[in-house]
Amino acid sequence: MKRLGRRSLKKHYVIFAAACLTAAFLSSEFRSSLNFSSAQLSQQPEDEVESTLNADGTYTVETRLSSIRWEDALRVIAEDDAQAGQEMADEIKENAIQRSEEGNPMFGRTRGVLSDVVNQISSGSIIVTAVTAIGSITGSENFGILILILLGAAGLFLFWFLVQNTFPVVIRRVFLEGMIYDRVTMQRFVFLLRVKKWLRASWIMFVKYIFYSLWCITVVGIVVKRYSYYLVPYIAAENPDMKARQAVTLSRKMMKGHKWQCFVFELSFIGWEILGALTMGIFNIFYTNPYKMAAFTRYYAGLRAEAVRNQIPGAELLYDTYLYEKADPDLISERYADIIRVMEEPECEAGKLAGWRGVLARNFGILLFRREQERQFEKQQAEFVRIQAMIDDVQGEAYPVRLYPIPEEERRKLVQSLNYMRHYSVWSLIAIFLSMSFFGWLWEVGMHLVSYGEFVNRGALHGPWLPIYGSGSVLMLTLLNRFRKNPALEFTATVILCGFLEYMTSLVMEIMTGGMKWWDYSGYFLNLNGRICAEGLLVFGIGGLAIVYVIAPVIDILIGGLREKNVAAVCSLLMVVFAADVFYSQIHPNEGKGVTDIEAKRHHLDISYSGQYNNLTNVRFIGAGNEKEEDLDGSSPGASAVRVQS
Repeated sequence: MKRLGRRSLKKHYVIFAAACLTAAFLSSEFRSSLNFSSAQLSQQPEDEVESTLNADGTYTVETRLSSIRWEDALRVIAEDDAQAGQEMADEIKENAIQRSEEGNPMFGRTRGVLSDVVNQISSGSIIVTAVTAIGSITGSENFGILILILLGAAGLFLFWFLVQNTFPVVIRRVFLEGMIYDRVTMQRFVFLLRVKKWLRASWIMFVKYIFYSLWCITVVGIVVKRYSYYLVPYIAAENPDMKARQAVTLSRKMMKGHKWQCFVFELSFIGWEILGALTMGIFNIFYTNPYKMAAFTRYYAGLRAEAVRNQIPGAELLYDTYLYEKADPDLISERYADIIRVMEEPECEAGKLAGWRGVLARNFGILLFRREQERQFEKQQAEFVRIQAMIDDVQGEAYPVRLYPIPEEERRKLVQSLNYMRHYSVWSLIAIFLSMSFFGWLWEVGMHLVSYGEFVNRGALHGPWLPIYGSGSVLMLTLLNRFRKNPALEFTATVILCGFLEYMTSLVMEIMTGGMKWWDYSGYFLNLNGRICAEGLLVFGIGGLAIVYVIAPVIDILIGGLREKNVAAVCSLLMVVFAADVFYSQIHPNEGKGVTDIEAKRHHLDISYSGQYNNLTNVRFIGAGNEKEEDLDGSSPGASAVRVQS
């Protein structure tokens, strides 16, 4: 079993190790392997002490507790001082912002939605704010804390029930499919979702947990029932459609007479466990955990074969035969006839495009003209992409999903009609460019209207369009054409492409307009020279997926329903107007308040004072990217306030 386990691990090392590491991070299994991450000493920040020389020659000393935590604010609120608790929460968040300003500007946290979220979470003020809000509604801060505790407990339970409790079933499915098949993809992590049995698997594991917890009341049950229920997650991974009692009972019957054997098998890994302990769990992460899981998957396969052979009651529910043997070729030919038909089609089909038209279509997804040959080629490519993922099933390299007793595939007519792998004509690309440029203009004008209550014609052009949105959309559909088959790669490539496009657009526009900045992300969390930021790139990435997989196909469908001559006429006219706007804006760019004005950075003094000062002679200013010192008139000893404006 160990030898077979090592063989499986060698074939699927990356996905097996990733599965066990994910389980450790989720605290589902192998949590002790992450001991190295907590083996660090933390130091509490020192308190800041400020002293002030009073007019009478005495000092006033103020202590600023930089180590105040959100738990302290909750304690103050619980003592019926909601206002003080809220002020303390605001101070916690302000301290977090100030600490971030002292570091790398790239990690600014003074502007943007993402910065506010990071500040709220890292400081814990979001919890205090929630308690205060609930208390203002109910009239009792203590009741607000109670409600928050109950909501937190409910959230933790749901996370445990749906994720931590169920993930052992998920990773065992991955290991089971890796026994005889050469290919196991990341999509198999959502196997339970594909068969719509995630909740059923969660319930099976929950019942197993309840049974074992009750048996732990007895001393003997702690050990005995651990091995009695040892196979429940394997059984649920093979058939998540059975009842919880059936899975628990079947595990108990299959383990009868094998508990000591299982204990000894576990004990045989003691050397690897010791090596993992000596490396603070690191060796367990990279080898021991996936190796042990692969070996015990083989152990389950052996006990399952014995249960089926001996016709143990309930063994008939273990019906996923093709986890342990490959399907008959005739059965594959019958269930995958459409896949085989496409695989057997010759490469040079009648609808196949050759020459430069084929290069544009295959590499950039562009069809200059929608003639019959182009339409046949597009239809053929869409069909090939639809079934590409199942070719490994036909070749026996991956688990045949169509042979699983619970159907995994559901045809969605809407998704199929969108056909995101379609090819776009020149007129469709122009229509998409204009549409997304107009949408980008509406988006930014609307955001500014909501934020500041005023209408501003955003962008360097005078017309209702922002070409950076349209250009990005067209580039995603053409340059990233080959990434559409993989949404994860498409998202990553979209973020990189849009980040490069926005950065270079900002740089070029600034150079062409004599140093004028059209946008500035300084103060946003994770920004690069104020030209791009993580928050914007995240929006571009998500929006790019919507454009590639939904919006662009819908626009192309609408364009395809119109007469091509009419579409060409309208698109040509609008492009002439757009070109004229570009030419005019080179001479007279659209600029002014709300377009080129950049929000000033928050100014602050690097001094603190309270009470009265004698002979205040020097103040150092920090703000708006500059630093300067100014001398003040010291002829007014005892001045109680100094107003400084930068």
